[in-house]
Amino acid sequence: NVWIISLHRQALKTTGVEDANNIFGGDHNSVIRKGVTSPTDVFCSVPGRLSLLSSTSKYKVTVGEVQRRLSPPECLNASLLGGVLRRAKSKNGGKCLREKLEKIGLNLPAGRRKAANVTLLTSLVEGEAIHLARDFGYVCETEFPSRQVAEFLSRNHSDPTEMYRRKELLLASKQTLKEFSDLLNQDRSPLCNTRPQSILDPNIQRHLTHFSLITHGFGSPAVVAALTAVQNFLTESLKYIEKQLNNYQTPSAVHVSAAGNGVDTKKEDKK
Repeated sequence: NVWIISLHRQALKTTGVEDANNIFGGDHNSVIRKGVTSPTDVFCSVPGRLSLLSSTSKYKVTVGEVQRRLSPPECLNASLLGGVLRRAKSKNGGKCLREKLEKIGLNLPAGRRKAANVTLLTSLVEGEAIHLARDFGYVCETEFPSRQVAEFLSRNHSDPTEMYRRKELLLASKQTLKEFSDLLNQDRSPLCNTRPQSILDPNIQRHLTHFSLITHGFGSPAVVAALTAVQNFLTESLKYIEKQLNNYQTPSAVHVSAAGNGVDTKKEDKK
C-alpha cells in the first residue's frame, strides 16, 4: 500500500510516461512510430472534471498516455479521445485531432470503433484518476466507521462458544484479505512516468495491467483502499470479541482465586 501511495504521489507531480510497447501485441505498436516523439513529451493539459469551480486542477497529458488511450484495451476513436482531451466540438474536429496526432507519430485511423465499454472513468485522464484514488484511500482510512460497524454486527453474538468460532473466522478473513492486498501492492503496471520492474508472474501481471489501463490507474489502489477499510473493520471486531470474552472469564478467575486461598465466598457475599 505504501508503494502504491508513493507511486501515485510521484505521478501527480510529474508528467513523464515510459514506453510500454513490449507489454502488448502488434495492435498497440502500430499506434506510435518509434523515433518520432517521446512518450514523456506533454501532448496537452486538460482541466479536471471532478474539481470544484473554485479550485479547478489541470492535468498534463503525455504522449504516452494518449498512446495508451488509443491502444488496447480501450482503442478510443477520434470522438471519444476528443472528449477526454476536452477538445471543442467542430465540423472537422476529428480530422484536426488526427492531424495533430500524426505530427507526433500517433496514428488514429478514421472510422475506427472503440473496443471497450464507455464508463465514467473513461472521461478521466490518468492524473485525475490517480488523484481520485488517493483521495478515496484517504477517506477510507480516516472516515470509514470501522469500530461502529464492528460493534453493531458483533453485539448479537453473546455465547462464548459462538464468539470463539467467530474469532476464528475473523482471523482467517484477515489473512485471506492480506494475501489479496499484498498481491495488488505488487502490481507494477506502467503508469504516468513510471515503468517499474515487474515482480509478479506475467500471467497475473498482464491481467492487473489490463485493469489499470481500463481504469487509468484508479482500479487497484481503489480496491486496496476498500480492503483497508474491511481490514480495519475486522480488527475492531476482534477487539470487541476479545473484550467480551475477557468479561466472561474475569468472574470465573476471581472465584477460582478466592477458593484457592481458602476463602468462603458465600460468607464473603453475606458480609
